[in-house]
Amino acid sequence: MKKKEKIIIYQLLVRLAGNTKAQTKLWGTKAENGCGTFKDLTQHMLTEIAALGANHVWLTGVPEHASCTGYPHHGIPAGNPLVIKGQAGSPYAIRDYYDVSPDLAENVDKRMEEFGSLIERCHRAGLAPIIDFVPNHVAREYRSDRSERKSKDIGTSDRTSLAFHPDNNFYYIPGKNLELPPQVYRQPHLTAAENLQYVENPAKATGNDCFSNRPGFNDWYETVKLNYGIDFINGGIKHFHPLPDTWKKMLDILLYWSGKKISGFRCDMAEMVPVEFWKWCIAEVRKHYPDTVFIAEIYNPARYPDFVQAGFDYLYDKVGLYDAIRAVLKGDRAAASLQDEWKKLNSLDAHMLRFMENHDEQRIASSHFAGNARAGIPAMAVSATLHQGPVMVYFGQEMGEPAEGKGGYSGDDGRTSIFDYCAVPSFQKWYNHGKCNLELLSQDEKHLRLFYQDLLKLAKHPVISKGQFYDLMWANTHNDPDALYTYLRWDDSTIWLIAANFNKYHPVQPTIKIPEHFFELRGDNNSKSLRVINLLPDNLGKAIYTKAQLIQKGISVELPPLGAAIFSLQQE
Repeated sequence: MKKKEKIIIYQLLVRLAGNTKAQTKLWGTKAENGCGTFKDLTQHMLTEIAALGANHVWLTGVPEHASCTGYPHHGIPAGNPLVIKGQAGSPYAIRDYYDVSPDLAENVDKRMEEFGSLIERCHRAGLAPIIDFVPNHVAREYRSDRSERKSKDIGTSDRTSLAFHPDNNFYYIPGKNLELPPQVYRQPHLTAAENLQYVENPAKATGNDCFSNRPGFNDWYETVKLNYGIDFINGGIKHFHPLPDTWKKMLDILLYWSGKKISGFRCDMAEMVPVEFWKWCIAEVRKHYPDTVFIAEIYNPARYPDFVQAGFDYLYDKVGLYDAIRAVLKGDRAAASLQDEWKKLNSLDAHMLRFMENHDEQRIASSHFAGNARAGIPAMAVSATLHQGPVMVYFGQEMGEPAEGKGGYSGDDGRTSIFDYCAVPSFQKWYNHGKCNLELLSQDEKHLRLFYQDLLKLAKHPVISKGQFYDLMWANTHNDPDALYTYLRWDDSTIWLIAANFNKYHPVQPTIKIPEHFFELRGDNNSKSLRVINLLPDNLGKAIYTKAQLIQKGISVELPPLGAAIFSLQQE
């Protein structure tokens, strides 16, 4: 990847990305529903993902996590289904930090070698590989064989009679057994639930900061909270000196994966782990691997500055831009109000990771969200070009995947299930048994994918990755504020105008004025006229405007429902 090029992340769930089985069974097993592997992510496939515009690939679901599928002949037992969500299990209930999921291997005994080959293919394709680091919690049945590590496994040296000790890896509820929520015994895939047991004594605290021996069904009951030296029982007193044992273990895990040519880590629920740990740990990793990228899943804007100062390169922009665009698409706020979001960030814009889909969020085309894949056009045009920070696409998004129907544990909720062995139909059509082409896509799917390809390539232009931002809404109050959002991206050599129509039913035909203040700010005192060229889409012709016309009357634009355009303003 070129230095300073805007980061474009393509997220794919490995388990589903290579699965070609179209007919799947509700709550089906791996044998019934199929499962993608590392080898399914071929060199050709990765090259095509890079051709879409990506320069990073987030390989989701790689570390070994709890699953109902066992490989007893390879020393990997099936997990207890009472503490596993779905047949496949959550990728965020880690069972062994030092191993990869055996589901993803064709030869289970060679799974790490197969993963290593995939990483090499990623690098050859020009894709920097990112994997998840899940530091806040582990699966209840966590067990690492740790054959090549020096220290003891997580939790094996804990003083289990104490609710808290600075060097315990877990929190405990002494004298009490774990009582699982009654709903887990009634799940459809448990054919002999009355004979199932899960014994945990003393009970450990649950991953979502549930310090009770009786977690609810909506808690992360399948996980256990890790202890970073904060005594939650006694008011959150911090015990960080000397370094808690968990800190050392987590650093060892990050160094282990960095040594396998991983380029970055998406850090799950980063704000549930003390920022003091991150400041120490990220600095330690970068002593050995200085270019490692760290991305924080974080939902509290008040804590953004702390996590940037701790060393994170990028933070989730979920409760800001994502939630705002979603509200605009659902008709709950005006498009013009999107200007409020960049104002709130106070110069942290370049650190924000923008997206409209990921494994946690509902698909744009889902009936639970916009119900129309074209809604991704204005949404992603803004997400990709608003500022310098990275942008992410979730696999299948570029074809308008609607995530219809139930897969199993996740139900019909507009999301692609992370808990089940299931299929992603639109992605399967593009994957086309390894051909990775447009042959099976509908015309609408082809057009949408080509839009994403054009947009992502434009997003890597220096005017987007390094240029400045100028909001135009204050100078264009005559346009429809509910539908239209527009702004400039510029540097010394380039000016781009971005316009997005969020109205799902009607086209807009605004005139977009470029205020004199902008030309003064840029120092364009001598330019007389500018040629306006359509870059996205690139078939709407060209026009020449004098500077006076741009200031007084504006550029005439026509945008279809749920449309977007990018114009280049070039001096004559």
